[in-house]
Amino acid sequence: MVTTASKLAFISGQVSVDETGALVGSGDYYTQAIQVFTNLKYALEAAGADPLYIAKMNIFVVNHSPELISIIFDAGFHVFGPSWPKTASTYIGVQALADPEWLIEIDAIVIFP
Repeated sequence: MVTTASKLAFISGQVSVDETGALVGSGDYYTQAIQVFTNLKYALEAAGADPLYIAKMNIFVVNHSPELISIIFDAGFHVFGPSWPKTASTYIGVQALADPEWLIEIDAIVIFP
């Protein structure tokens, strides 16, 4: 992506916790992915950004296996619907995240037009 944007937002640490900080979806990739993408959506709204403003997204997945790709992307489509960001993204398999119960974490770079 090439941009001349003058305003950027960096969203990081989107994990499967609700507004009280409680874990959502213990051991369940799909349920955690729904919460992670929902948190990303809330962060975008708080920044005043449309999902289509996402220029780059990193998706970190604990104990990645190929069948998890469709599960996680289906959750993204579920949360964003037709606003699903078509963006540069990197899907990264990791051994662990900061909390042993977290299975997915997302960060994003947002470019305002």
